[in-house]
Amino acid sequence: MTQMIDPHRRRFLGIAAGTAALGLGAIDLARAATEAPQSSATSASFGAIKQIHAGVLDVGYAEAGPATGPVAILLHGWPYDIHSFVDVAPILAQAGYRVIIPYLRGYGSTNFLSSETLRNGEPGALAVDIIALMDALEIKKAVLAGFDWGARTCDIIAALWPERCRALVSVSGYLISSQASGSAPLPPAAELQWWYQFYFATERGRAGYEKYTHDFAKLIWKLASPQWKFDDATFDRSAKAFENKDHVAISIHNYRWRLGLAQGEAKYQEIEQKLAASPIISVPTITMEGDANGAPHPDPSAYAKKFSGRYDHRLIIGGIGHNLPQEAPQAFAKAVIDVDGAA
Repeated sequence: MTQMIDPHRRRFLGIAAGTAALGLGAIDLARAATEAPQSSATSASFGAIKQIHAGVLDVGYAEAGPATGPVAILLHGWPYDIHSFVDVAPILAQAGYRVIIPYLRGYGSTNFLSSETLRNGEPGALAVDIIALMDALEIKKAVLAGFDWGARTCDIIAALWPERCRALVSVSGYLISSQASGSAPLPPAAELQWWYQFYFATERGRAGYEKYTHDFAKLIWKLASPQWKFDDATFDRSAKAFENKDHVAISIHNYRWRLGLAQGEAKYQEIEQKLAASPIISVPTITMEGDANGAPHPDPSAYAKKFSGRYDHRLIIGGIGHNLPQEAPQAFAKAVIDVDGAA
């Protein structure tokens, strides 16, 4: 079943008062989640970023909400950052959630603990990062929600570690794949959408992304969300996360790995083999899609049967693009709350 939702009609009132009661000093709610999702800018911001050693990383993350509340972990994609959820966090915090929003490896203040660790962007590695973060924070189970790389990571955890996932919100649905599936040719129009993947397969592409990271990422934002009227300040706030010294290496490795042009690490081989079998996801799930998503994404009918538990799909209308949490924060937050209620 697909629900069609217009985020412009939804308003969550009393956010500022509710978050004040929760003591959320880490978030400036001058313009909280009551604003329209298509606004070009927001003055909401995260306060001090926390750091914790988890697995091979020193992870930087934002946190909001009561420490004893049910946990929601929100994961961003490429090339975005934690600010994709800056207007989602106060809504969930006001609803009583402890919200954790980490920088993925290669972003912001998340750094490798050792210079010897391979700068690996394969999907299994990113999923293990989040399991390690949950262990470090002593979080046994959480609602997982994300888009792009973040959605894929949430999908993987829900499929392989369902005991750690209360429920799932996945923008663009089931994104688990393998090197074998990545090697299969697509129709020309679909291949055209992946132009940057082929660019990154070349040394010229790596050098170009390193030299023009800011401009490249901004172009992706525009192509992926053609109707989102973000301003320079909104983009530049997120672009600071791409200054991470490992950002280019992680990004390039991810796309080369997908095409079978780069090797992963042996310790993730078993995970990748399980993912290559396209495992079913059994936890309660809501998948979402914006009606103006300009990035490559599967049709919902192609993945609906991959979810065996309670399942719903929501189409968010009104010119909503690829960065759905930032473009339609109220709809995204509601999905998290609703799917957790079904758990």
